[in-house]
Amino acid sequence: MTVVEEIKDRVDIAELIGESMQLKKSGKNFTGFCPFHANTRTPAFVVFPDTGTWRCFGACNEGGDVYKYVMKKEGWDFPQALQNLAERAGVELRPRTPEQEEQEEAQVGLRGLLESAVTFYRNNLLHSDQVLGYLQGRGFSSEALENFGVGYAPDSWDALQAFLLEKGHKHEQLVEAGLIAKRENGGFYDRFRNRIMFPIRDARGRMAGFGARISDPKDQPKFINSPQTVLFDKGRLLFGLDGARKAIRAADQAVVVEGYFDVIALHQAGHGNAVSPMGTALTSHQLRSLKRYSRNIVLALDADAAGNQATLRGLNVAREALDREPDPVFDARGLVRHEGRLDAEIRIVGLPEGKDPDEVALEDPEAWTDLLRKASPVVEYVMDLLIGPSDSQDAKQKAAIARQVLPLIEDVADPVEREAYRQGLARRLKVDERAMMGWRPKRTTRTQASAPDLQQVDSMATEGFCLGLLLRDPELTYWIDRQLHALELEGLSSQDFIGTDSQVIFKAVQSSLGQVDEEPTERWKALLDGTALDQAIAFASKAEEVDFARPKVADAVSADFFRLRMRRVEGLLEQLSFQQQAVQELETVEQEMISLAKKAQNLVTQKRRLDVALAGRK
Repeated sequence: MTVVEEIKDRVDIAELIGESMQLKKSGKNFTGFCPFHANTRTPAFVVFPDTGTWRCFGACNEGGDVYKYVMKKEGWDFPQALQNLAERAGVELRPRTPEQEEQEEAQVGLRGLLESAVTFYRNNLLHSDQVLGYLQGRGFSSEALENFGVGYAPDSWDALQAFLLEKGHKHEQLVEAGLIAKRENGGFYDRFRNRIMFPIRDARGRMAGFGARISDPKDQPKFINSPQTVLFDKGRLLFGLDGARKAIRAADQAVVVEGYFDVIALHQAGHGNAVSPMGTALTSHQLRSLKRYSRNIVLALDADAAGNQATLRGLNVAREALDREPDPVFDARGLVRHEGRLDAEIRIVGLPEGKDPDEVALEDPEAWTDLLRKASPVVEYVMDLLIGPSDSQDAKQKAAIARQVLPLIEDVADPVEREAYRQGLARRLKVDERAMMGWRPKRTTRTQASAPDLQQVDSMATEGFCLGLLLRDPELTYWIDRQLHALELEGLSSQDFIGTDSQVIFKAVQSSLGQVDEEPTERWKALLDGTALDQAIAFASKAEEVDFARPKVADAVSADFFRLRMRRVEGLLEQLSFQQQAVQELETVEQEMISLAKKAQNLVTQKRRLDVALAGRK
């Protein structure tokens, strides 16, 4: 994409023109009185957001893009228009060098290469009765699968590269496009194998990369994406946006779901305004992309996501079941802040228990529409989640809920809305409104904050050190598991790591074990992409060879892994304490308390064993 195209892509033409004249929405377009000739009868001036253009169908018969508009309106020449629009779009202007022109040509070539891969994967799907039957069994029509370009990567190490090399492409191009990876000992292999393939396109429909889902339930991880490339950035792209833009404008609403299948099913059912991120919480870039088409954004979360820690990440709320693995669904405080900055309205709706969006949409399209009408603002959704259907009468629980919700309310940009939420929380908790009105975030001094900050830094450093050792030698996992089993504790798991990338990295290490046809380090590199891959390489490069024949060294290493487990156990105990308060209002309080007490006893026992083990390794 040239810098001129990038600026044009970032600037909302309807918003820009609407700042200098009154526009009225007319279907997916906007109309008004032309600012370039006298006319007060017929609004013949039309803005076409989908194409980024405008035209007057009246006397002047002028038209063009955003550059032409500001040049005519402000009397600027093109360089002036480019400079001013670049500042508005936040794009840094630099003279185009021969190297940049060469890069742009290379990007065009990479997109063509990715399109060839789409054709290859599509053809494989049509000749794979098992995978095609699976997709059709889930209710997907042939038309829907074709519209999204869904394909299948065969269970082969070189099928794609053989296909593309025969067409005259080079290994280096395939690596740059993220389609194949290089082995450390020489040679190349297909990055995607035995997976259902989803082409990822930018908002203009141009190929950027792939998302891939397992076709065999035994494979791991469930989803992988193209690595970070000059075209693919999973924090900026949204699956389905290229085909959803018109529907989002028409409905004046964008719906964000969690999976590729969800998007395809909703479009198939007639709800074409659905998009999906790629396994990450929504970023400001993605929200800004959606806001170009509508300021109304709804997040549809499954029932599991609505009850776990990730849903309330940023609030430090722990209501997840102790045996549930959290997923990075959304950041509540981040959404509220983005809402204010982008002047958008973000709402959340929880799905029925045990239902995914694709199931709801394919079973009853009208039920999906009814569900979206129940979407709540982020703050209200969080309050409903914490307080539940019956208001708490326990003073400590009320205080705990207030401490968690009030920081979220404080992030609301509109002062009237902010006060309304405070009053609503006071009524829900049945406390004096003045207690809510007087609340402000606690300010800690630099000295007070330094101790926990250092503790957190030390904890994350230990996590990085441990991952570095595992990345250099994945089979070290077996040795650590034996150390934990000796304490009658379960083996190492992704939940022993708190960073999202760290959890992804550990899962890749696990998947690399037992792969006789590939070096473990090659395996985890193939499974990772983006920031997780960068982080893994950094961790591995800092790790040193460990001589486990030296008892003190072995003790020091095992102690670090024990500290990771201790951190997890202590965190679970804190969560359990909150859960024990939360069940006080339930009718089944006795049974729930017995169950929680058993879990607490188990955690206390684990903590005691770790305390003893760590004391012996000092």
